[in-house]
Amino acid sequence: MATTATPYDPRVPLLLLLSVTTGLVDAASVLGLGKVFTANMTGNIVFLGFAASGAPGFKILPFVAALASFMIGALVGGRTGKVHAGGSERRWLLTSAVVETALLWAAAISAVGFDVATQSPEARLYLIIGLTGIAMGYRNATIRQLKVADLTTTVLTLTLTGLSADSRAAGGTGTNWRRRVGAVIAIFAGAALGAGLLVHVGLYAPLALAGAVVLFGTLAFAYRLEAVSST
Repeated sequence: MATTATPYDPRVPLLLLLSVTTGLVDAASVLGLGKVFTANMTGNIVFLGFAASGAPGFKILPFVAALASFMIGALVGGRTGKVHAGGSERRWLLTSAVVETALLWAAAISAVGFDVATQSPEARLYLIIGLTGIAMGYRNATIRQLKVADLTTTVLTLTLTGLSADSRAAGGTGTNWRRRVGAVIAIFAGAALGAGLLVHVGLYAPLALAGAVVLFGTLAFAYRLEAVSST
């Protein structure tokens, strides 16, 4: 691939780290909550179609709950971004990190004692779906407003398309191929780690880790920005 120079964006490492948490959250939701995605809504639309057709193993309500909670989170995240428009990006990201972490940790606490095999208690199932869905919707709205190319932190379809369509083999320049590959690896690694934690520790583990990564990763980013700006 050609290596077209792209100006360095200090937000890229943070967004790659947040991409890891997408894998963690989706591992928890898909494997622990009955095939529901709470970070990737495309999968829910497809599964909702399966459920609507009466396909065995798919229930309508969990997918509706995930979609609704995600949209609520996106609404709040969009409003929060508008409030912080023109202000400190660092403060905005820290605020968003605290909100997302609180929701993910609340989901982790709710997951303690939840029986994955029987999906019970049912009320806890919908609580975890709701909390993680709101967190991921809020995240998506925040990242969307940052407008960092090729790093949505939650979906990879356009990333993979760009990786191939903009490659040298396709007659392109290979712009941003490193961050695109990094995004794929990050979500893959998060999913693998999240699955391992769920199987060997419990449903709460990937959710708790995702919250910690969001919070401490954003704090590290903010500290680095402050250190750079003061020099």
